[in-house]
Amino acid sequence: MMDWTDRHCRAFHRALTRHALLYTEMLTADAIVHGNRGRLLGFSEIEHPVVLQLGGSDPAKIAAAACIGATMGYDEINLNIGCPSDRVQAGRFGACLMREPELVAELWTAAQDAAPKVEVTIKCRIGVDEQDSRESLFTLVDLAAARGCRTFIVHARKAWLSGLSPKENRDVPPLDYDLVRSLKRERPELQIVLNGGLRDVAHALAESAGLDGAMLGRAAYQNPATLLEVDSRVFGAKPPSASRVAAIERYTPYIETMLARGAPLHAMTRHILGLFNAQPNGRAWRRILSEGAVRAGAGVEVVHAALAAVSSPAAVEALP
Repeated sequence: MMDWTDRHCRAFHRALTRHALLYTEMLTADAIVHGNRGRLLGFSEIEHPVVLQLGGSDPAKIAAAACIGATMGYDEINLNIGCPSDRVQAGRFGACLMREPELVAELWTAAQDAAPKVEVTIKCRIGVDEQDSRESLFTLVDLAAARGCRTFIVHARKAWLSGLSPKENRDVPPLDYDLVRSLKRERPELQIVLNGGLRDVAHALAESAGLDGAMLGRAAYQNPATLLEVDSRVFGAKPPSASRVAAIERYTPYIETMLARGAPLHAMTRHILGLFNAQPNGRAWRRILSEGAVRAGAGVEVVHAALAAVSSPAAVEALP
């Protein structure tokens, strides 16, 4: 979810669910140690509970980044051993570390020792390239668990580091949910969370039966309205917004606050484009936001116009 789940996205998702655990986009340990921490790591109190997701292969830098994240108030630190992009491979982190399970265990130890009051978890694939999926997954999990790691988020696909693009790696390798479920059966003391190819809340609940949770990625971003179901169906709680319209009304004060701080409108509205997918006047919603939010000086009135468009057919007809 690199370049997707930034702080504006997470603030919007909090208008849809109070209880789901939200993740940052993957950030490299090197960038956190040497970069602009306020820009990279800043987040709003409304985002809690929120997880800082790290990438890297240097234990010392991972430790430093984890310590920084814990100090800044993140609720959890996650090591991403699942991303297959070219730039991730070039930096020797992400899915290519499935080939180095001993190093993964060392990275986890470095992070947990540096942030002892915050849980450090691992997100991984079931293997890469020609690896035997069961052997690679169980080896990585067992080595990290022996060091003390208790929570693993498993993307139930291999990653093909040669021959497939990052986009193809999200769709082409076959899913093996049964392997993830067998991991939980054989390692019942661990927390095992399912990821990969989950279409919506109903699908996630069905496939993660017997597991400890499910992670929605693209489905939650591209069709964010699915998150309106999470609090009631998963946590037995009332969602923060009763409808799509109510969610935007709840998000609008955040937009106004960030505009006042100098953030451009499109930085916030790009995350809400999919909210009215397959709904009446959904195309008008996307068009108004896409065209209006990038204009110089664009303000919250663009969101109001888009909301009017989905609320009233007459409003659509009156729009230029």
